[in-house]
Amino acid sequence: MTSIEIRPARPDDLPAVAELRCRWEHESRGTRATPVEEFAPRFAQWAREHESTHRCAVAAADGHVVGMAWLAVLPRVPHGAAFDRASGDVQCVYVAPDHRGAGLGGRLVDAVLDQARALGLERVTVHSSERAVTAYARSGFAVSPRLLQVEFGHL
Repeated sequence: MTSIEIRPARPDDLPAVAELRCRWEHESRGTRATPVEEFAPRFAQWAREHESTHRCAVAAADGHVVGMAWLAVLPRVPHGAAFDRASGDVQCVYVAPDHRGAGLGGRLVDAVLDQARALGLERVTVHSSERAVTAYARSGFAVSPRLLQVEFGHL
């Protein structure tokens, strides 16, 4: 039986997380702009430099990273009742295809939402694929008529 652990990413997990990020890009866009061998060390450096604003949770199966979810923490403008304010954004949720269907994505999202609560964030947003909307709804996300966006294109 496979042992699954949901936990914060450790520095030695970052190469595997980088590989998952490359797999997500290839799966969703059909491209791989940078070879994983070149991308992984740059990605690990980026993650270390942004650890105060971007927190990663991983799903590990028998010690191997098979899923990830990121929480981006965004400072908000202070107001009279609360000077230190922040919100969050769930980013880059991905589970390797051979581990899908077992609820790992939901467990990863719940893990980053637990982090958001512990940090006292006011709200958490997510930009979902059409396929994942119901999964996010199970974790408490709902459509907001006041959350708007402008798209400038994407890579």
